[in-house]
Amino acid sequence: MARIERVGHVVLYVSDVPTAVEFYRDKLGMEVVRWTERPGAFMSFGRQHHDIGLFNARNAERGSVGAPGLSHIAFVIEGGINELKAIFDDCSARGAEFTEMIDYGYTRSMYCNDPDGNRIEIYCELLEPLTAKRFLANRSGVGKTFAWDEILDAEGNVDDNFSVLDVVTS
Repeated sequence: MARIERVGHVVLYVSDVPTAVEFYRDKLGMEVVRWTERPGAFMSFGRQHHDIGLFNARNAERGSVGAPGLSHIAFVIEGGINELKAIFDDCSARGAEFTEMIDYGYTRSMYCNDPDGNRIEIYCELLEPLTAKRFLANRSGVGKTFAWDEILDAEGNVDDNFSVLDVVTS
C-alpha cells in the first residue's frame, strides 16, 4: 500500500528573505539552491532539492500574509505518480479535500489543509535527488496545475513519464 515516507521539507514565511538566507547559510551551513524574488529562496543541506523554503511574509501578489511563520509542511511519499494517485484516492475517501495540484517538474504535489488550517503538501519525487537539485536551481517558472484526468490513460492508470512541464535535466 502507498504511504507517506517522511517530512520532505518545510516552507516558512519570513519578514526578510535576505536576512533569513544569511542565517540559514552562514549560521547553519545550508546552501542556496535557488533564490529569486518570487517565490523566495530554496535552501538545502546538500542531499536533496531543498530542505527549507523561505518566502516573504509580505507579498504583493498574495497580499500581506501577516506574521512570519509556517507556510506549509511537505510530506514525501514512497513511490511515484501511481502511488501519489493511490494516496489521493485514499485520503479523499477519508474526507481530505485537496485544494491544489501542481507539477513542479521535479516533484508532483497535492495540497490540503489540516483541521486548524495548516497547509499540507504531499508529493512524489520525479527525479533523483541531485538531478532534482540541479533542475530546481536552473528552472524557470514555478510549476503548473494539473488534474488527474489529464494524466490518466484509458484504463485509469497514471503514465509515470507524463509531465505537465517539458522537463530537461541534462
